[in-house]
Amino acid sequence: MRTTFHLKTLAVAIATLSVASVTNAAGLDRSGQDVTAFFQDGTYAEAVYTYIDADVSGYDSANNNPSQNDYERGDKTGDIAESYDFFRYGVKADINDTFSVGVLYDEPFGAAAEYTGDSNFVSKGDLNASIQQLTNGRFNGATIGDEIVRLTDAANNTALPDNIRADAKAGATSLSTAVAIARAEAGNAGENTNVEVRSQSLTGILGMKFGANKNFQIYGGPVAQRIQSETKLRGLAYGPATGYTSNSNPDMDYGYIAGIAYSKPEIALKAALTYRSEIDHDIEISESYPLVAIRAIAAGATPEQAAAAANRDSTYEITTPKSVNFDFQTGINPTTLATAKVRWVPWSDFVITPPLYNDTSKISYGPDGLDLVEYDDDQWQVELGLAKRVAPALAISGTVGWDSGAGDPTTSLGPIDGYYSVGLGAKYNVTENWAVSAGGKYLWFGDAKGRLPSGKIVGDFQDNDGYIAGLKLSYQGK
Repeated sequence: MRTTFHLKTLAVAIATLSVASVTNAAGLDRSGQDVTAFFQDGTYAEAVYTYIDADVSGYDSANNNPSQNDYERGDKTGDIAESYDFFRYGVKADINDTFSVGVLYDEPFGAAAEYTGDSNFVSKGDLNASIQQLTNGRFNGATIGDEIVRLTDAANNTALPDNIRADAKAGATSLSTAVAIARAEAGNAGENTNVEVRSQSLTGILGMKFGANKNFQIYGGPVAQRIQSETKLRGLAYGPATGYTSNSNPDMDYGYIAGIAYSKPEIALKAALTYRSEIDHDIEISESYPLVAIRAIAAGATPEQAAAAANRDSTYEITTPKSVNFDFQTGINPTTLATAKVRWVPWSDFVITPPLYNDTSKISYGPDGLDLVEYDDDQWQVELGLAKRVAPALAISGTVGWDSGAGDPTTSLGPIDGYYSVGLGAKYNVTENWAVSAGGKYLWFGDAKGRLPSGKIVGDFQDNDGYIAGLKLSYQGK
């Protein structure tokens, strides 16, 4: 005789997993864009708070020469990962036995990192020491000027062979750049490199069940997404870009969600495949690039002209990535549930290319210039879980997970290459309809090297970890 796993007996176990499975993933992924609230039975609502605290530390590079890419272990960076929290809400209701509607809110993408202490990601403001570091100790503030004059004279001396003149010109340009970098760094003495990205997403879903027993469901709807960011690059690690600052104003734009689900209530089986579209944002950005002003003044511009060249307000495009989520659950026995989650995000297609940053980089790196942020690989994330009802009103759950990361080396503003994780959760039914859930996850981060857009390795980050805690209040009415 086949065993029937009534959903009522498994309800406690089902919901607790969604707290323990909150994520801190590749690229800018944060919430995992969970949609499982929409698949709960009857009328359902939830409010989830998530707190992330990671320890990400490593070593900077002792090699600050912009023309040399070799990594040399330098000083400790200290912990660069700032604590981070966000909320998630979901409401779902059945119109009848065929149609359901839902509204989901989450904060899908984000970042929060800051370098402090005495590393090369912090502006120290010592002009003489900076010139020595940038020239591998060959020159200081008192001697570099004479060398630039000597090389410039050689470059303009038509009596010399062309190859010698070309080498002299390149040398003068390199040393002039070193002076400009040192001055740009001195202009931001005491300031730290930091980045913050915030996003909010509101998703409306309409679902329609079909089939002889209403086992299948198709669903979809519009997605409104808002995103903003702030970036400050400081210290000699960023070479010509030291002192660069950008503020991207909040921008709202739209995409869509679509999916198909299958359920078999007698064994508590649910499976859903969900696609979220990419979303194009036209963002207003303010940028400041000190090196541009220093070069302009050196070329004879007035202070007003130099300031105008080094500060720009413009518009550029960011496309947040599409994604595919697969959610699966099935009853093992009347009080035990097994789950699996798989997520794919093509972070290799994602770039951030601020206009002034890109235009300035074209001087040294060719007609295409550089992106401020880019990733090499796509993200794959897998999580497996078990939940057990241990008392009429209490259930516990556990998860194990893996995230592939988005490549190594990766951006110095988020130097993590995926993770392994374990999680625990519990849910207590306060009344027949109301419940409180709590969960946590411990993460072992993958080692990664921090890389500049130019390809230069500026940091090495190993043996890092973090934890996530979540709290959920939920209501379910049949």
